[in-house]
Amino acid sequence: MKIGDTVRLIGIPPDVHDDGELQTRTLFEKCLGRTFTIGGLETVEGLPHKLVRLDVGRVLGVASYLETIWVEPKYLRLEPPQQA
Repeated sequence: MKIGDTVRLIGIPPDVHDDGELQTRTLFEKCLGRTFTIGGLETVEGLPHKLVRLDVGRVLGVASYLETIWVEPKYLRLEPPQQA
């Protein structure tokens, strides 16, 4: 997976929860099954792989860049490129 690829969110990490301030799990649930373009990759110390940045604001009706989730690649499926 690389920046610019289209991926589908196919799972939600079990440690993702809502709290009083952030509705992270709810946002993941709204994104589940939808496709997004990879906006970034980030190495996190202690993880064997990079985390994938998805800009997901459109599922909330705002500009995509206003809401972002970071997710492990195992919860994503690479989608085939669109035919022109």
